[in-house]
Formats: sequence, structure tokens, C-alpha cells
Amino acid sequence: MSTLTKKVKISGVGIHSGNKVNLVVLPSKKSGIFFKRVDIKNAGLIPATFDNVGETLMRNTTVGDKNAAHVQTIEHLMAALFILGIDSAVIEIDGNETPILDGSAYEFIKILSNAIDKKTKMKKIVVKKTVVAYRNELVKTMPFFKRIKTVILNHTIWRRGNGFVKLSPDDRGLSIDATLVYNDAIIGTQSFSCLLDGTKKSVDSFIKNISKSRTFGKYSEWEYLKAHGMGRGANEHNVIALNAKGDGTLNKLYYKDEFVRHKIIDAVGDMFTSGGFVYGHLESYKGSHALNNLVLRKLFSDKTNYEIIEK
Repeated sequence: MSTLTKKVKISGVGIHSGNKVNLVVLPSKKSGIFFKRVDIKNAGLIPATFDNVGETLMRNTTVGDKNAAHVQTIEHLMAALFILGIDSAVIEIDGNETPILDGSAYEFIKILSNAIDKKTKMKKIVVKKTVVAYRNELVKTMPFFKRIKTVILNHTIWRRGNGFVKLSPDDRGLSIDATLVYNDAIIGTQSFSCLLDGTKKSVDSFIKNISKSRTFGKYSEWEYLKAHGMGRGANEHNVIALNAKGDGTLNKLYYKDEFVRHKIIDAVGDMFTSGGFVYGHLESYKGSHALNNLVLRKLFSDKTNYEIIEK
């Protein structure tokens, strides 16, 4: 396992609450990534693992009990930790969501890169059999009232009913093919691919070509989100805002296909909740955090689906 050489402090605002939040990433001798809510008395460690993921409805990944100690929107930080090879750390945080920073993984990588220890490599989780998570599976398992809530807050789950996330064998590392299909003209259909194999070349490519890609949403939805306690920390510096017609953005894009590149960040962060380096091919078509989590649950549901190689 690999940890940090020193503690690292990061501060910012939560994208939903808009409140200032402080976190400290601490070196650890304990294998795994753990969060600890220092604003909650006697709160224990919260494992950042796929089987501890709860709410994914709000287009983010949350670990812990949503009615008690939990931390949401961990995916960008998790992606940064993975890219830097950090698989052992305790993250103390004084709020229920990580700071959004610039809406991507780049600033997390930049801040953490001065404290990495690359003495060892992560354990490999080698995909042996293909597993697939389908979007209609998510809908069918929802209670009736949660389905209604989903329609109101995230209606895209319905128009993307044929979405899926698939994991299949690939001994090169974690290869990702992601495709987005949106009705909004500025997005349309976008695809992007990458290979993460642990080499400096792949890390540098991720940092240069993917890491700065920001989260996105419609400006027309912002007032509604704020009224329901969400999106209060969003601004032109950390979110790509689509205009009312969906044919342009209110702020400048880094890349024409920045939307799908951001989905790569989300996928990498979610795959790291596996607890190691997933060696496999991830195909994401109209994917989501919920589908990323479901495909990991399916992978680990049968020991013949994977092999763990300790380093």
C-alpha cells in the first residue's frame, strides 16, 4: 500500500450546501481510504468502499449513512487519490461533502502531488468474467415514491433507459470507453477513451487531457436545486452551465467534449471504491454513479468474477 509523506489540508465550499468545508488528508498505516467526520462527536471511520455507498441520486457518490455520518461527492477526490497511487489515507472532514474546488479532479491532484509516496503499488483487482449493470435494473429496484422523486430531481434516468456500465477482462490495466447521449445540442453524443496502466505516461495523459474537465448542469435547473438545498455552492468557476436552449454554455469549455471527459473522472473515482486498481475494460454508455456502483456490486458478488493480486 502507499500513503502520503505528510498531511495535506484542503478547503473550499460544498457544491450543494454552499458552506465552507475543511478536510485534512492524513497518512495512514491502515490499508484503504477512510473518511472521518470531525464535526460529529464520536463518529467512526467511514470506509470509501463500494459496499458503503448509499445515495447516488444527486449525481454524486456518497459513503456512509445518509441519516448519520456520511460524506457526499467523493468521486473527484477519489479519482485524484487513485491517479496519484494513494490507497491508504484517513480524510478528516468537518462537513458532509467534500469541497468542490474547480469542479474537476485537477486541483485535488495538484495539491496532493507534493505529498505522495510511490514506494509500493496498489493491489490489483483483476476482472475475470464480464459483468453488466443496466439502467432499467436501477429503476425496477426503486420503491414507488423514490421513483417519483427520481423523475422530479433527475428525470434523465428515464430518457436514458437503455444505459449500461460493463466490466470485462483487460490485463493492460483500467481501460475506459465512455459515451454520453444528451438531447442538448451542445453535448449531443460524445465518446472518449483512455487507458490507465500505472505508468507515468498514462498518469500524465490523464492529468493533461482529462483531469481539468468539470461537472456540468443546466442553468435553468439551478434555482430549483437551490430551493431544495442543492447546488448552492455552484458557480461559473466550478460548473459548466448549459444555457436554457441547451445549445451553448454560459462559461468557456476547456474541450469541446469536456462533458464526457468529466464522466471519465467520475468513473475512475467510483472504480477506486473497489479498494484497489481494477484491471479490466469499463464500457459506459449513458452511465451514472449508480451504475458504476451496481457493476462493482455485481463484480464482487461472485468470487469467480475476479482475482485479487496483492502487491
